[in-house]
Amino acid sequence: MRNFFLSSLTSLAVAATAGAALVGLPAQAATPDTPAALAKAQPCPAVLQQNVVRLQDEKPQSLCRYSGKVVVVVNTASFCGFTPQYKGLESLHDKYQNRGLVVLGFPSNDFSQESGSNKEIAAFCESTFGVKFPMFTKTNVSGKDASPFFKQLASATGTPPRWNFYKYIISRDGSTVTAFNSMTEPGSSKFMAEIEKQLAKP
Repeated sequence: MRNFFLSSLTSLAVAATAGAALVGLPAQAATPDTPAALAKAQPCPAVLQQNVVRLQDEKPQSLCRYSGKVVVVVNTASFCGFTPQYKGLESLHDKYQNRGLVVLGFPSNDFSQESGSNKEIAAFCESTFGVKFPMFTKTNVSGKDASPFFKQLASATGTPPRWNFYKYIISRDGSTVTAFNSMTEPGSSKFMAEIEKQLAKP
């Protein structure tokens, strides 16, 4: 009798699950892409509590999705002497993404070398340098009109971008932000040493 009772309960549970599937009920509610929602899954550093817009589809995205990663932030431009650094940045992203690194690119016309539309920038990055790391829409990165994200980076390091391809490395917990000038190549020993240092931290 006891076995029959347990068997009946199991059958009811299976039926309930199947019924939910038939009417299209999700097993778990989707988590919205907002700083508050993402912070429940893992702590989001203050510096990443920003909403930005993706370059390819111009859809909003919270930077909290990169919580727990070592984040490299770069302000980019298509018509600059440093533009070939795209290749090194993509190599960096490809090499270390499985260890928890992400490169984030922010095109900017602050230095008058990024005049194209978002679609033109996306096409250029993909066709010329095979860029696959996350890119975002054209952004003000310096001065009074700088985006809140870049104002935070400048505040944390004491320096805003002074030219295209300025670089910032944000630690996994967001407690450390290190700035590197445009002359610093993505594959330089100094830059790589800081990345290895941050990746080694839990």
